[in-house]
Amino acid sequence: MPWITRSSRVVYENRWISVREDTVEGPGGPGIYGVVTVRHPAVFIVAVDDDDRVCCVEIDRYATGGPSIEVPAGGTDGEEPADAAARELREETGLIAREWTLLGRMNALNGVSNAPEYVYLARGLTQDPTADTLATQQEEGIGEVTWVPFDRALEMISDGTITDGETVAALAYAALHLRRL
Repeated sequence: MPWITRSSRVVYENRWISVREDTVEGPGGPGIYGVVTVRHPAVFIVAVDDDDRVCCVEIDRYATGGPSIEVPAGGTDGEEPADAAARELREETGLIAREWTLLGRMNALNGVSNAPEYVYLARGLTQDPTADTLATQQEEGIGEVTWVPFDRALEMISDGTITDGETVAALAYAALHLRRL
């Protein structure tokens, strides 16, 4: 039996998300379903340098209560995903990429949300001497920007050092594209 929405109401919204509660008929019968809709798609950037290292950022995540090692990422704020990826990489790390490859599109927590995400591979990296990353890093809780050998980044998933689901997925996309898996 396909899902049937009987009624829907928004129970919370802000400039980033909307949360609605739906009365539904589903495979298990009638019920209530909560759905979070992210207003703008997100982008995730696997930036790999000439030494085969991945750029990672450490971010203090409020929702999970502590630091998280992730690839640079952020919201599109209404712009095209490729433009947002370039902006986010520069804002968070001060890097500019000469080569961009769209690796794929995914959905975060698709059991409870509508949150499209785009994953990019960035190569041909140079530091932008005019980038002022400090303000962005402070605003977003970004601590250290580090470079991790690609194979070590995959090990960090396996050993539990990297736990952010989108970073895990982004690195998997990159590993498949680069024929590492």
